[in-house]
Amino acid sequence: MWNWIKKWLKLIRTPPKHFSLGFLTLGGFIAGIIFWGAFNTGMEFTNSEVFCVSCHEDNVYQEIQGTIHFTNRTGVRAICSDCHVPHDWTDKMARKMQASKEVFAWITGAISTPEKFEARRLHMAEREWTRMKKSDSLECRNCHEFVYMDFTRQSLRASAQHSTALADGSRTCIDCHKGIAHKLPDMQGVEGF
Repeated sequence: MWNWIKKWLKLIRTPPKHFSLGFLTLGGFIAGIIFWGAFNTGMEFTNSEVFCVSCHEDNVYQEIQGTIHFTNRTGVRAICSDCHVPHDWTDKMARKMQASKEVFAWITGAISTPEKFEARRLHMAEREWTRMKKSDSLECRNCHEFVYMDFTRQSLRASAQHSTALADGSRTCIDCHKGIAHKLPDMQGVEGF
């Protein structure tokens, strides 16, 4: 065993040609830390409101400003990524990969004008509703979990709906709350509307 350790220590200290294996390993470790820091910083920047508004200022950002998610009595405010990006790392990375199609649509001009945006609004909304339904409205539940709701302080209708949804477990937030933060698209011909 001791000979094996000596062999590896010698290998680490021996320069292959110009740099020792220890130097290359340490350099790779430091480069990895720098890469990870830059990658994580970039990912967090793409979760910022500044990043989202750089493309969506003239459409959906204007809409959310009139909602309770933007301004309310408690001062707690949701930003774009709170609702549109999962908090868990693996789910967040998967969502970022999906969002690359949205960035591509913006770069190519597919949604560059209010008219083009409105023409694609239903398609984009349905895709987002499907994603939220699939995740059981996880992003909503980060703030609005049933177990934290006081049904006695809700309206009779809201209390009945939330109690039923909690009891049967088949519905999720987005089933009833489409258009809660953004204007609904033209829903003519859409099933259920």
